[in-house]
Amino acid sequence: QVQLQESGPGLVKPSQTLSLTCTVSGEPITTNYAYYSWIRQSPGKGLEWMGVITHTDDTHYSPFFASRTSISRDPSKNQITLQLTSVTPEDTAVYYCARGIGTFYESSYYVPGYWGQGTQVTVSS
Repeated sequence: QVQLQESGPGLVKPSQTLSLTCTVSGEPITTNYAYYSWIRQSPGKGLEWMGVITHTDDTHYSPFFASRTSISRDPSKNQITLQLTSVTPEDTAVYYCARGIGTFYESSYYVPGYWGQGTQVTVSS
């Protein structure tokens, strides 16, 4: 079964770049129709979808994050990476990676079916 595990720093200072890694087990991240999203949750704004990387290595971002978010992958390590630049305290949240449940027959590519447990990130000086 597919498993996702987020990792990265728990504390980041304002203006720095946050870098998180999602390590996937159970399937190659290049599996057809495997869409991997980054989603975060904060008390103030709830769940926010940040962006996605597709099985063809295309990326799509929320307009709220497009200017400072980058999602990439490393198939050799089976990892998805999120980079969020110029962080502020408002970026404090639990960050999740999630895999969509879409298939060739059912196009729910953005619907999260598999979630990591999330990693808490606090932005503070």
